[in-house]
Amino acid sequence: MAWRSPSLRVLLCLWLILFLSAAASAGEKKPPAKPANINTANAEELQQVPGIGPAPAQKILQMRKSYGAFKSVDDLLALRGLGAKRPKKMRKYLTVARTNSPNAPSNKPAAAP
Repeated sequence: MAWRSPSLRVLLCLWLILFLSAAASAGEKKPPAKPANINTANAEELQQVPGIGPAPAQKILQMRKSYGAFKSVDDLLALRGLGAKRPKKMRKYLTVARTNSPNAPSNKPAAAP
């Protein structure tokens, strides 16, 4: 019968609101200090980006391994399960820079014999 007291109900509701708001704010990520390059970042670096958890990070790494370097952040739209809104939110935390792989053709002229 103690639950019928209005002051106790108010106190319980305030405690519940405080608890839930603290839990919600603890789940938010602190964005990375500099944008992550999706062509060179590892899984940990990708997971620092808001909106990228362990599963999307692995999908990005697998796509990069299978299809090669990303040409733009918009290439992430091809990932299954990643809607159109999430890349818009992540865009300011991601960058795309070309990687110099040993198999990539070079623009340098061949040395004269």
